[in-house]
Amino acid sequence: MMHYDYLTEGTCSQMISLDIDGEKVTNIKFMGGCNGNLKAIPVLVDGWTVDEIESKLKGMTCGRRPTSCPDQLAKAVRAAYEAQQAG
Repeated sequence: MMHYDYLTEGTCSQMISLDIDGEKVTNIKFMGGCNGNLKAIPVLVDGWTVDEIESKLKGMTCGRRPTSCPDQLAKAVRAAYEAQQAG
């Protein structure tokens, strides 16, 4: 299992912290942002794979922003997976 911190871009949240084991993602935490929504997202996707998270959340926008916290989570899990594979 590997812990990963991802600095977000273009969102109210500043960082996403997570654990990854193979493709399985757990222990997701958002720092900053909309408190209620960012408590719900980790509960809903806990234990999902990188591909499952990407397929559901990638490309979501927030208002006029070209990204969102869910979209940033999709990017974070992919970055974590690639870092894990690189060793």
